[in-house]
Amino acid sequence: MTLLRQMRAEMPRPDRGRLVTGRERLLTAISQEAAEHRAPSIRQPSERNDMTFNKERDADASPLTEGAHPRSRTCRRPVLRMALAAAAVVAVAATGVSVLDDSAPGTVASPAVDSPRMQPVNAATVLNAAAVREREHEKAVAPRGDQFIYTKETVKETERKSGTTKSYVDENWKSVNGSQRSWVMELGKGWWSPPTKRHEKVWPPADWGSLAKLPTDPEKLILAVRMPDGPPKTQPKSVAEIKKEEWPAIHFALAGLLYRTPVMPEGLRPAAFEALAKIPGITATPGVKDAKGRAGIAVSYKDDSQEWTWGTVFIFAKDTHEFLGFRSTRTSDSGGGKTYDQLSSLDSYAVVDKVKQRPWS
Repeated sequence: MTLLRQMRAEMPRPDRGRLVTGRERLLTAISQEAAEHRAPSIRQPSERNDMTFNKERDADASPLTEGAHPRSRTCRRPVLRMALAAAAVVAVAATGVSVLDDSAPGTVASPAVDSPRMQPVNAATVLNAAAVREREHEKAVAPRGDQFIYTKETVKETERKSGTTKSYVDENWKSVNGSQRSWVMELGKGWWSPPTKRHEKVWPPADWGSLAKLPTDPEKLILAVRMPDGPPKTQPKSVAEIKKEEWPAIHFALAGLLYRTPVMPEGLRPAAFEALAKIPGITATPGVKDAKGRAGIAVSYKDDSQEWTWGTVFIFAKDTHEFLGFRSTRTSDSGGGKTYDQLSSLDSYAVVDKVKQRPWS
């Protein structure tokens, strides 16, 4: 503990997102080790080293055999690891130093060994940590109805068969209240988008006022984006009442909101991340890169019961859980139906007074 306190002045303080992730992993480790201690396995170690023996012991665990020696090394090891994990929790709380590894929650990895096997990641942990970071770093935007939201995005597209890659910079000017025509770009090509028709309902909402009315509580947001399919009396009053077959449409709505609305009212984006974390079928995969080559974790969705997959993947920074952008696919309508893999990221945004006006001009 003394050494950790001495390190405090030399190490940058971690943000809350990393602390949340580290705490959840440590608590999961303690729970798993407690379960092992309640039903330990007894195997006689062979001539192989003790590290190899203990790795295989977890996979081949069997109930405690009668007559086993209560002071066996195999019985003591889970207790020792539990104590180490508990001590690590105390160290994090006392000093603010966060020591994380890239393995799955509950996995204790040796700092001296760099395993080539990619470890799984808990998607809910990533999304909740991303929400914490978003709340700490988001900038409040309060545009007037007659203004425009300017966004600049980078898109990197690779054709699967040939491997040919092209990069585009798309700039968009979106009318805040939808009453004026907007300028929209996709893959370097732009066009005028007409004003929103009166009483026209689209998803995600085309105007800032409708976005601002969406709840910033994740459970309330889930209920708000759920597509109603019956009279008011049959509508769920809590997330627990949502039917299994309704989750794909809810995910579609949340993913579409995040994908199509790069700039949101304060609190809405972190709430959407937390809402995604509650959806069954969300998974995370490490070892990916975003449009700028930054290391990240991909969060995707698949509904196993319907085998329905949403093609857009969210990418978060490996260490900070900052939202980096999207990965998606598209198929061209001409030229033999070529398939392209796309990576996109938001470079900058601002509120401007007119179309084609850039914030630095």
